[in-house]
Formats: sequence, structure tokens, C-alpha cells
Amino acid sequence: MQLPGKLLLFCGFTLAVTLASAQPASPVWKADNGDGTYKNPVINADYSDPDAIRVGNDYYMISSSFNHVPGLPILHSKDLVNWTLAGHALKRLPSTHFDSVRHGGGVWAPAIRFHNNEFYIYYPDPDFGIYLIKAKSITGPWSEPLLVESGKGLIDPCPLWDDDGKVYLVHAYAGSRAGIKSIIVIKELNKEGTRVISDAVMVYDGHEKDPTIEGPKLYKRNGYYYIFAPAGGVSTGWQTVLRSKHIYGPYERKVVMDQGTTTINGPHQGAWVSTPSGEDWFLHFQDKEAYGRVVHLQPMKWINDWPVIGMDKDGDGKGEPVMTFKKPNTGKTFPVQTPADSDEFNNRYLSPQWQWQANPSPYWAFPANEKLRLFSAPLPANDKNYWNVPNLLMQKFPADEFMVTTKLSYTPRLENESAGLIIFGADYAVISLVRKKDGVYLSHSKCVNADKGKEETKSEGIKVTAADMYLRVTVTAGGVCQFSYSENGNTYTPIGDKLVAKPGRWVGAKVGLFCTRTEKTNDAGYADVDWFRVEKN
Repeated sequence: MQLPGKLLLFCGFTLAVTLASAQPASPVWKADNGDGTYKNPVINADYSDPDAIRVGNDYYMISSSFNHVPGLPILHSKDLVNWTLAGHALKRLPSTHFDSVRHGGGVWAPAIRFHNNEFYIYYPDPDFGIYLIKAKSITGPWSEPLLVESGKGLIDPCPLWDDDGKVYLVHAYAGSRAGIKSIIVIKELNKEGTRVISDAVMVYDGHEKDPTIEGPKLYKRNGYYYIFAPAGGVSTGWQTVLRSKHIYGPYERKVVMDQGTTTINGPHQGAWVSTPSGEDWFLHFQDKEAYGRVVHLQPMKWINDWPVIGMDKDGDGKGEPVMTFKKPNTGKTFPVQTPADSDEFNNRYLSPQWQWQANPSPYWAFPANEKLRLFSAPLPANDKNYWNVPNLLMQKFPADEFMVTTKLSYTPRLENESAGLIIFGADYAVISLVRKKDGVYLSHSKCVNADKGKEETKSEGIKVTAADMYLRVTVTAGGVCQFSYSENGNTYTPIGDKLVAKPGRWVGAKVGLFCTRTEKTNDAGYADVDWFRVEKN
């Protein structure tokens, strides 16, 4: 079987990439039940299109990141249940095109492989083509993106190094760019894996049985080539597997997992991994709308050289997702870990959960005396809302229900400078400190259909004089968000209407910080963020 498998300069300071996290596990979601079982999702956050490998006793997973920077998140686990966010493979997107916000563009579904003692990541940009980056260590440094093949609509690539030394690449097509979809093709790469050297061969047409088939992963086992590929749509589909004794087919088809009697819609694109003890597992995502595309772990078995994913209750060779299950047999018990969410801003670098909406400028943010200083940046000209503001510093929703509180002090220089806390998606809301002629006001703003250019609705504001302000948002089931504020950190007063969070373009809603201004000058005001804490409601 072919195995499904240091420091980055970031906005004026260093983004550390490590494989161990000293941060406590999140208080709002843990997949490890502590009794030898786990619950799904193993990562209750928006890591869409996961691909994963095992190298030795370590598991590494990557996912789509679209227009968000840094891109290509790298997650690490010892047991497939407890994951930490180790860092990112892309410190910037490789074009000034992404100096502006490009919702839905950038890094689509990637693949990671370990070959000849190197890590390879192939990722598609649907507007430019398929790229390759490599590293000797998972912590980097990663090579600059190399364009393996240019073209619009080439998506979801995955390589295979065959037994005879040949190298192949499977991929799909995005109808929005290519004008075709629902087909899978295979091409040959040069021996270095850096360039396509053959024409595409269509190995499967899914229009009849597997509409919108995409996300193919290519493996070889017991003389069979396998293509694992979801079909039927992100929130309504199933897992198809194709197999053939020949790389170019013909391929047999079988559905190996669908929603069945469960509440796990999709279930969509993922990756097959095996443990040193010989167990097989499958990581995939589920689309939860405002909460994004969260990651599930399913048991997997091979029966008559076909994989069966999840629990096959009726023995027909097609499984359905599990909600709880016995943890993978790794021979050891590992600490409960989760991707980071809270941040005390005590380090000389930004924690890896933070991302901008576009390639960052080096003067947007700096660590300073155990705080994060955000300088205001000009809003895009003529925009009516924050949809295309690049300097929003945000992270993924970490659970279905949670509360975020941040403490900040505000030093504006210009009228209409603003800093605060935001819940962001196609609809968004903010609680902000705004400089007016006669002082600083606390304001609540909301925008419905921001992606369609609609204007914000704003409250008149409350004049404040406190040196420090505490801003809070509470998120309850269904993505219902309520903002509040405090001048002493003890008593909080609700402000503004509730917002029902909505996803962005291909991504879940996000929560984070901002500091903006309406004028272009040679200096800027700033907000010092003391901490950002995620807690239970």
C-alpha cells in the first residue's frame, strides 16, 4: 500500500510552527471522551477538504484555506482524535492578485504526500492552475509554489508514485471556471512530480450516477488503483470509490458511505489513513453551514478489496457515519488536545489560528509588551461594508456554542477610526469603538447580505471614557450571536440586535478583530488587544 502518506515571516513578526502545543485544550469542544472512545466531529471547526497521511507514528492533515492568509493549515495528531494546529505551509498567496480580498478564490482542496523523505503538497487555485510546494520537514521551510500545470478550473489534485517509477496526477474540474464538471481525469507527471507531461485521460464520467464528483484521492493497494471521490454535492452527497487494475481504467464503481439514518449530511471529501497496528480510518468533512465544514473520523475496513467506511449495519458494503466509536489503536494514550482558539498575545509571534482575508501588509499588526497592537488601515474605497476589508484578523468558529471576550484599549488619531470585535460572513455584525469629534463611542453595526453590497445599519453609539473596554459575543445553537460590553470586566450589557451567523463563500463564519479608518494619512491610530478568550457560555 502506498501510504496516504520552521519559521514563517508573517505580517512584521514570526509565525511559529511547532508540533506540540502548550496551550490547554479548548473548553468548548473535545473529541476525546477520556474513556477510550471519541465523538465526532473530531475537529468541530472549518477545516474543509481534509487530506491526511501518516509518517511513522505521526499523522498530518491539511485543508483548503481559500483566500485566507496564511494558507494551507497543517494539523498534527498522534492518534487521529486529538489534533493541534501546527502552522501553515503558505505564508502568502503567490500573486499580488491576492493583495485584495478574493472570496472563494485561492487554495482549494489540496493533497499531501510523503515521498523520498520529502513532504509534497499539491494544491489547486481554480483561477490559475495546480501548484506544488515541498519541504524536508513538516515544519518547513516550504518551497515557493511551483505551477505544475496552468489552467482555469483544474481542481482537487492528488499524486501517486507508482511501483514502476511513473508518477500520476488525478484531478477534477470546477464548472464555474472550466465550463465542465463531474469528470475525473488522470495525467502523467515527470519523475520529479513538478510538471505534467501527458494529455488528460478521462477515467470516469459521473454525470449519470455521481453528479458533481470531485475531490479525488488516488491510492494503490493489492494491485488495484483506487480513486476515492465524493459525489452528489457538498451537503447532500455520498462517498464513491472507483477501482481498476490499470491506471487509466476501466474503473468499477461502488458507493461505500452515505448519510444513511444519521444526521451527518454529505458526508464529503476526505482521506484514507492506516495505523501502525494495521487499522484503517477515513477522515472527511460535514458541511454545517455557518459553522463551516467540520472534520469527522470514521472506521474503515476492506472487504473483497473494497473499502467500507463507517458502520455497515445491513452488510451491503455501504457504511454510514458514526457519532461515537472506540479510538484508534495506537498502543499509547495521548493527552487531550485541540486546535488553539484563545490567545493571551504573550508571544513574539501570532498564534496559528489567526488569518487575514488577503495577503497582509507588514504594518497591520505587531506584538508589543504582551499585547497585540493593531494599527488602523484604510477601508477599500467606495465599499459600503466590511465584506472586502483585507485586514480583518479572524479565526474559525470552534464549536456550536461558545463565548468570546476580548480586552482592548483604543488610541485613535483620526475621526471615524474604529476598532473592535466582529462575527463575519455573508451577514455580519460588529461591536466597535469609534472616534467622533467629541470623543470615543461604543457602537453596534450589522449588515445583512454584505456579499451583495448592502450597507450596514449602525446604532447611534454610547460615549465611553474607560481606558480599557471588554467586548463580548455569545454564540448559541444555530449560530445566534449576541454582543455585549463591559467597562470593568465583570458586568456586561447587551448591545444591538442578535445576528444569525451565515457562512462566507465556501467557508464558515469567523470571529475576530479589526482596526480600520476612512482616511489615508501618514500615521494611524491603534488598538492594543490584551487577550482574546474562548469560553463556555
